[in-house]
Formats: sequence, C-alpha cells, structure tokens
Amino acid sequence: MRSLIRRRRHATDMPHDPAPSKLGYRYQRLMLTPGFRAMVRYGLPVLIVAAVAGSWYAKPANREMLETKIAETVQGFQERPQFMVQSMAVTGGDEAVIATVTALLPKDYPLSSFELDLLTIRAEIEALDPIRSASVRVGPQGVLQVDLTPRVPVALWRDGMVLRLIDEDGVQSGSVLARSDRSDLPLIAGDGAEQNIREALDLYSGAGPLRDRVRGLVRMGERRWDIVLDRDQRILLPGDGAVAALDRVIALNNAQDMLERDVAIVDMRNANRPTLRMNEDAAAALRRVSTTTNGAGN
Repeated sequence: MRSLIRRRRHATDMPHDPAPSKLGYRYQRLMLTPGFRAMVRYGLPVLIVAAVAGSWYAKPANREMLETKIAETVQGFQERPQFMVQSMAVTGGDEAVIATVTALLPKDYPLSSFELDLLTIRAEIEALDPIRSASVRVGPQGVLQVDLTPRVPVALWRDGMVLRLIDEDGVQSGSVLARSDRSDLPLIAGDGAEQNIREALDLYSGAGPLRDRVRGLVRMGERRWDIVLDRDQRILLPGDGAVAALDRVIALNNAQDMLERDVAIVDMRNANRPTLRMNEDAAAALRRVSTTTNGAGN
C-alpha cells in the first residue's frame, strides 16, 4: 500500500512537458512567417468584412438605397452656396459678338459650378471667327465671367463675291456686305492674299503720297502684288523686294509726275528695266502722231 502511494506521489510530482503538440508547433512556425502573420492580422479581417459587405450589397434594395444616399451626398456637396453660379457677365466685344457668345452659355441660374465644363465653353467661344482668345472662370459672388479678346480686322479680303474681314494673322474675323461698310481698311484680293497680309500692309503703309489713290492690292499667281490705283492705273511689283520697288516708283513720280500722265501700267517686275505702258487713248494718239509725222516726211 505504501509503495503504491509512493508511486502515485512520484508520478504527480513529475514536471510538465513544455513541448507543444504537432499542430501547435506548425502554427507557431507559420506565425514566424511575415506573410502568414500579416494575412492573419489584416487579410482575414478584410476578407470577413468584404464577405459581409458583398452579401449586403447583393440585395437590390440595399444597392438602390446606397446609390440614392451617395447621390444625395454628392448633390448636397455640389450645391453648397460657395459652389453656386448665380449669373454671367460677358465683356470685351461689341453687341453682336456678346450676343453670340451669350447664346453659348447656360441660361438657367443658379446652377452648380460642377455642372459647367469651362474648357469646353472656352473652346466653343474661341471657335467663333471674331474671337482671338477668351477667358472663362467663375468669379466672386458666383458670376460666370467671360472676358473676350476680339480679332481686330486690318484689311478686307475679296474672296470671290464675299468681302471678308481679316486680322494681321490673315484669320477671318467676319464679313461685310459692301466695300463702303469698311472703307477705312485696305482692300486685298487674289489667291493667297490673306496668307501674305503683312506684306500687303507694308506696301499700303509705304504708299505714302499715293495712299489716297490706292484702290486695292491684288495677289498675282500667289507670288507677287499689283497695286491698283484710281484712273485705271496699276503698278506691277516683283515677287522679291516689292517695298523697295514701290519706293522707286514713288521717287520717280515725285520727280517727274509719272503717274499724272497717260500711263496705264508701271511694270517694276524687272528691277533693271522698269517699263511704262500708256493707256489706249494715249497710245492711239501717239500712233496717229507717228503716222502723220511719217507721212509728212515722205
């Protein structure tokens, strides 16, 4: 009996084995792996939340409720007073241009600035012929401010039967019905005339004492200019050095009143040999005088 009690006491007093079980050992080894540890701490909760959310969102009623709530939240944010456009103001053009631009802008106010595509509005405005550039912004007090920089016409270009206003870059900025509508502008014509507007303006400004007699400039063969004067006179200029050739014509006219005579054409295309052509009446009279002189001599 005593020996049995001693054996039991001896078994009870034996220390506990700290070694983990096989399953516990494998789990501890996995927890030492950073990827597995991150998956347990973060990935598993995310998966659980995603599964719950997916199950909730799968119901059509829940989806509709969520979409309605999101739309109401977005609308409430966009319609805050600081984001509302109350009116519009267009400056920088004449009445016709302002009316045309106003027609491109929204009509109903107030509206949220989030509903305005300012880049598209600006592109539509700058596509108009009379507009060089435009600035579109929402200013203080909720004003849609449009500032226009119009094209300034510097000449009239006769394109067939149409009189077009063009600016210094040769870009059309409108049209007129008659020459008298813009008699203050020089008139140009011919193929490629609008592409060489700067040279045409140099010739017009360099005409000096002949400017009041200039009726227009005609582009010939897309390579040179003719200056058309009153009294059916015409100055034919070369393709290169047109301004210098015109200066020479003006100097000759100042010295000899060349253009006050019965001259129809002053041909300066050959700088080394300027040529004068008389008008038909003067040429006929000259032929009669020549014939009479020759007859008398015989």
